[in-house]
Amino acid sequence: MNIYKFELSRLLRSMLIWGLAVPGFLIFYMAFFPALQGVDNAFSSVIDTMDPKFLAAFGMIPELPIGEIMGYFNLTIGLIMIPLAIQASNYGFHILSVEERELTADFLFTKPISRTKIIVSKFLAALTSLLFVDIIITILSVVSIQLFKGTDSVNIGNVMVLMLSLPFFQLTFMSIGLVISVSIKKVTSVLSFSMALGFGLFVVNSFGSILSSELFTYLTPYSHFNTAYILINGHWDWSIVWISFTIMICSFAATYFLYLKRNIASL
Repeated sequence: MNIYKFELSRLLRSMLIWGLAVPGFLIFYMAFFPALQGVDNAFSSVIDTMDPKFLAAFGMIPELPIGEIMGYFNLTIGLIMIPLAIQASNYGFHILSVEERELTADFLFTKPISRTKIIVSKFLAALTSLLFVDIIITILSVVSIQLFKGTDSVNIGNVMVLMLSLPFFQLTFMSIGLVISVSIKKVTSVLSFSMALGFGLFVVNSFGSILSSELFTYLTPYSHFNTAYILINGHWDWSIVWISFTIMICSFAATYFLYLKRNIASL
């Protein structure tokens, strides 16, 4: 039995939904930029009346004015990262717990397949699904920027560095979901867990921006892969991005060893 192909077929519907919905929202949102440019002065005057800390919570900073294409894209991709985090968290909570919820572990573990092969195959299937969505978002991001930028200057190199961040950003959330799913007795509702993780850490990131607290910066991948910082500087902030990589490595390692010892519920 080819577990990778089987798991990928399980995720196919999800992959297509995420692959259409999230990039579709990106194009839809970016299409409003030319209209925003037409009323830039009026919109900017409204923005100027708002608290800079409140604006920073949504990725709006003076270095990337929302009236320019890079500033508007920064706001857009910041919103896009929320469903990307939820998708990755969903896979993390789902792929290793599905047999326990559906009581199909007997079928899986009676096959001459090691748990190592099971976990690796499931991980690769989820990674394929994530990369599929990320590739579509990358292509449409570049297309939409070129299509709607008007006379604004664009550093596509910085945009591509940001796009390269998306798989690692998602893997951080997926790794957290995986280690939680094998640490608790049973994941009763994958959607509830994934929504809580994806939205919860976004709220933490927003509070960090509003309160200007460095403590919050260390707690959430949204800060580790800060979209504004990458678009401005063209590279990751290694002073904090290492935290996400550490979380990934530790979580994947813990998931592997816990899954090998886990007593899987079955019929």
